[in-house]
Amino acid sequence: MSPIQRTWKINGKPVKVRAPAGRRLLDFLRDDLGLIGSKEGCGEGECGACTVLIDGEPSVSCLIPVGQLSDGTVILTIEGIEKKRAGRLLQQAFLECGAVQCGFCIPGMIVSAYALLLRNPAPSAAAVREALSGNLCRCTGYAKIIQAVRLAASRLPAPAPKRK
Repeated sequence: MSPIQRTWKINGKPVKVRAPAGRRLLDFLRDDLGLIGSKEGCGEGECGACTVLIDGEPSVSCLIPVGQLSDGTVILTIEGIEKKRAGRLLQQAFLECGAVQCGFCIPGMIVSAYALLLRNPAPSAAAVREALSGNLCRCTGYAKIIQAVRLAASRLPAPAPKRK
């Protein structure tokens, strides 16, 4: 199979992609671009450690072949999110709430939480649980993680009123 050639926007920058169509997005990000924040936990899409945003939607990068993504795809990884205010607030809240132990799951948790906060800047605990349902944590437990996401949300500026 011949390589695909596309241009994506990764963490706000255009990236020319040339890779075998079947190559996993996770491997492309980590090995080809050096974006190692996304982790491989299970390799089966069940743990969420490799979560990235693809066109604004949380997606497990271990299951996505690069050939599936079209020209112009926008990808945001943990490295891009940590540069955004909400990303920094999430990281700080995870630390303050003791929601980090081994840290392996945290990049995927923060990516999923960031996507939630884009849609819902004041989520309930139930909304946080739902948004993180594809992310597994074996160390910390979810109470502290939910607390951290809600703390970060409380520190975000109020959204601007919508124009009529």
